[in-house]
Amino acid sequence: MGRIAGRFARYEPRLRAGRLVLGLLSDLPRKNCWTIAEWAGETSPHGMQHLLSRASWDADAVRDDVREYVVEHLHDEAAVLVVDETGDVKKGTRTVGVQRQYTGTAGRIENSQVAVYLVYAGARGHAAVDRELYIPRSWTCDPDRCRAAGLGEDTVFATKPELARIMIERFLDAGHHVGWVTGDEVYGGNPKLRAALERRGIGYVLAVACSAEVATGAGTFRADALAKKVPKRAWQKLSAGRGAKGQRFYDWAVIDLTDPAPGGHQLLIRRNRTTGELAYYRCHSTTPASLATLVKVAGSRWRVEETFQSEKGLAGLDEHQVRRYPSWIRWVTLAMLAHAFLVVVRASEHEHCPTPDDLIPLTCNEIQRLFIAVAVRLDHGPAHRLSWSAWRRRHQARSRASHYRRQAASQT
Repeated sequence: MGRIAGRFARYEPRLRAGRLVLGLLSDLPRKNCWTIAEWAGETSPHGMQHLLSRASWDADAVRDDVREYVVEHLHDEAAVLVVDETGDVKKGTRTVGVQRQYTGTAGRIENSQVAVYLVYAGARGHAAVDRELYIPRSWTCDPDRCRAAGLGEDTVFATKPELARIMIERFLDAGHHVGWVTGDEVYGGNPKLRAALERRGIGYVLAVACSAEVATGAGTFRADALAKKVPKRAWQKLSAGRGAKGQRFYDWAVIDLTDPAPGGHQLLIRRNRTTGELAYYRCHSTTPASLATLVKVAGSRWRVEETFQSEKGLAGLDEHQVRRYPSWIRWVTLAMLAHAFLVVVRASEHEHCPTPDDLIPLTCNEIQRLFIAVAVRLDHGPAHRLSWSAWRRRHQARSRASHYRRQAASQT
């Protein structure tokens, strides 16, 4: 918290931000302004709501601090940047960015809010270092709706790959170096993103659809058609990295592509050793890269799923109950900071405190439990609990009366 202290105009919101981050790290079953304010000993949620909506502090500067914190403590010359989006299912139509759209969280088209994240993944750990909210065309074509949600007058539509490019370039422009970027088909199928990475001299291993067309010395083919031409001896069994149940072994093959742009271009093919299912990746490298290197980068993509699961499960990334953009950007930035703290502590513990043979290394989940139990012991007494019970019931009574008045007015 000392690292971000200078981003706040007054000390009151700075102290409250510290309490909010501790609340995000707590074991509360549900994390929002109400539950965290009660847990932190405040008399109402108004202070927390003010912190997210109107208090004077720079969320983008805090984002930069989170990025520097993560890179400083997880620094790895072989680190990979992973781009991916995650969605939060929402009700209604007034929450910023919400519309009916596909979200992998639900596995179907739902009324949801989608954001794109940039994850720094190295040998010592992985954490999100940037975020951009996806604003659909249904919003950018309605200036009044954007204004009501706290979006700027100059808000324009940007695709998810464009948001990924903005975040990657922001990372590089901050003076950091990374050799590789990986992502799923949403990003691999976008030629503008691939071209932008090539101009910056960044290698990539980006998933593409089976229907993607690629150019070889023998002509242009669909990816799945090329896969059928791979001889049996060309497949190699390699691990894409460790999973929960051990190494994730697949069969891999690589085909050189022809491309007028400088650097090496390949089509990487992954085959499931049990089902035979195939996956495809377009690859680019500024210097010759081995199959093992391409496989390692492709395997890094799973780190983003682990990051989302941890950020949502441990730091309340998706539990915000805010409608306007300024509140959303502040909540997710502080959630990123909370999760980064757990990841950095985990990396430090693994480095400086060897794990006994009969124990698994400390996980972020276990570090969160120990931190809250040992370092943050809050006991506000029964009077505080009773006061909050009365506050909730009073607020709910006012809300119920308001709903009844609106219903009565609509029926007259």
